[in-house]
Amino acid sequence: MQVAANQLEAQLQRGLKSLYTLHGDEPLLVQEAADTIRAAARAQGYTERTSHTVAGAHFDWSEVLAAGGSLSLFAERQIVEIRIPSGKPGKDGSVALQQLAEASQGNDSTLTLVMLPRLDKMTKSGAWFGALESFGVTVQVDPVERNALPQWIAQRLAAQGQRVAAGEEGQRTLQFFADRVEGNLLAAHQEIQKLALLHPAGELTFEQVEGAVLNVARYDVFKLSEAVLAGQAARVQRMLDGLRAEGEAEVLVHYALAEDIRALKRVKDAVAQGRPLPMALREQRIWGLKERLFERVLPRLTETALANLLHAAHQVDGIVKGLKQPDWPADGWQALHRLAMQLCNHCAVQAGVHAKTAGVRK
Repeated sequence: MQVAANQLEAQLQRGLKSLYTLHGDEPLLVQEAADTIRAAARAQGYTERTSHTVAGAHFDWSEVLAAGGSLSLFAERQIVEIRIPSGKPGKDGSVALQQLAEASQGNDSTLTLVMLPRLDKMTKSGAWFGALESFGVTVQVDPVERNALPQWIAQRLAAQGQRVAAGEEGQRTLQFFADRVEGNLLAAHQEIQKLALLHPAGELTFEQVEGAVLNVARYDVFKLSEAVLAGQAARVQRMLDGLRAEGEAEVLVHYALAEDIRALKRVKDAVAQGRPLPMALREQRIWGLKERLFERVLPRLTETALANLLHAAHQVDGIVKGLKQPDWPADGWQALHRLAMQLCNHCAVQAGVHAKTAGVRK
């Protein structure tokens, strides 16, 4: 049975199951979901807890299988946790997980909690994951996307009795907060808790938030790609500056930008040859948020624009590898800024938003 992360508490109130599986890449949210399950289990007499981390291909699953039937003298019920950081249990693990899932039926003395990273579609179609889903509750813990981050912050502040001002001033405060903590949800949680220590319950001013919240944002090239395709010029520049400060490799940033341009061209060509857009996107393995961004941008992105972007990507490829190109900055990061903004401006125009290139390094 699949349950959304925000519905987990409601499911636990309806009745505790003997098997739960959490999968997702956001440590804070996975930990909070696990804590919610543990608290419900403790309230129902699960007083003992053992933990097993699957590391390497030669992990001994017999210990895990035996754990379910080995209560101590002082415990009537127990929680058995299985962490699989790689998300790949292997052949023996696949068999063991299916056995554990089947054994969980009618077993009210052991609650099994399996924790996994984010899984791709192929992994979720495997027999072992199917067994976990069929015999227990699976919870996909999704990250908080950038556009949802201000509201997430507001909800967390409300939970500790604090809020920002109403209207535009409050939105400005939340956007500032989100810019400071983007990509680092655990640090965002800590900054929210800090505000509870520094200021009493009630309304927080922009100045109070500005003075308290540290710049703990963390960026990755995949989120940069989404920001470029969304036409978010200011955010793109901020992310590029952040990636440079964090020591990210120029070639990796270039690869992400160039691969998006190549994918746009491949999908555009496929559609021109008669392929339906959804099919062309699937064939290029474009999923989720990026799929929606492609759908919005592609219909009005011209062949000429794509050809120019491909040529620009080729030139920047040489620059980040030490070659000079006429009419382009010699510095790799400056060239990446220009390439990113060229693509960003095309995407912003398609969205009806005119990205401003003022301040882009020439």
